[in-house]
Amino acid sequence: MVSSSHEAMHRIFQHDPGLFSRVSRFLGVDIPRPVAATTLPTDLTEASPVERRVDTLLRFETADQGPFLLAVEAQGKKAPDKPASWAYYVSYLWTKYRLPTALLVVCQDYATAKWAQLPVTCGPPELPTLTLTPLVAGPHNMPVITDPEEARADLVLASLAAITHAAEPVVNAILKALSTALRDAPEDVVDPIVEFTAHGLGNRPAKHLWRNLVAVDLSFYKSYISEEIRDEGRAQAAADAVLIVLEQRGLPVSDEVRGRITAYGDLEVLRRWLTRAVTVSTAEAIFDDE
Repeated sequence: MVSSSHEAMHRIFQHDPGLFSRVSRFLGVDIPRPVAATTLPTDLTEASPVERRVDTLLRFETADQGPFLLAVEAQGKKAPDKPASWAYYVSYLWTKYRLPTALLVVCQDYATAKWAQLPVTCGPPELPTLTLTPLVAGPHNMPVITDPEEARADLVLASLAAITHAAEPVVNAILKALSTALRDAPEDVVDPIVEFTAHGLGNRPAKHLWRNLVAVDLSFYKSYISEEIRDEGRAQAAADAVLIVLEQRGLPVSDEVRGRITAYGDLEVLRRWLTRAVTVSTAEAIFDDE
């Protein structure tokens, strides 16, 4: 099953195709800014029973160098068979469209990024018929954007920075800068950035910080994810309040009780527990009649 972080890592380039030219300088290449971009079908299946799909496929038009294709792949872990698939994608697209074709692999950890950027050669050592050399974006080369002004200058790049550093401690500072930068942005700009960032963080611990930051800093933001983010933030705050009251009253709180309180997401129930926490004689008693 495709994860939400996988989808965010490549769909962000569909949302803002020009992001590739801005990212390329961090990859050691100079890709001209496109004057136009088109999202192409990702189905690369031929008349065979094997289905092949690239994650995102874009056609760029440039002023000086003409058109080229960019295939974007999100890669969450090492996969020994993947380079052969990537080589197929590139050669197939080159054959079908007769256009120069580039491959960008987006990763979220150093080991996968290091593996993905290794050149892979098709053919015997003495006959390197085809060599695949992907461009790789990951925590090893994507910028660490912790200044709100820098984030405000390129919100999509700041979102990608958060996604590619999702497993790194520095992601917290990136998310704080991004949420601050989004405060003054129009809602139609904020919406996709919040969504991409939330999806890109996946189930990593940083997702909780992002949800809380959106709940506090972007109270105007409306979407099903933002409502979920704010509800989770409120639930966490309510759970913290229950624990604080119990602890301030000197009542012992077992790990089991603490875990049940912090894991519960129903605001009405948490408010009921908070009311009981003021008068109960034991921490366990807040669960009575539930």
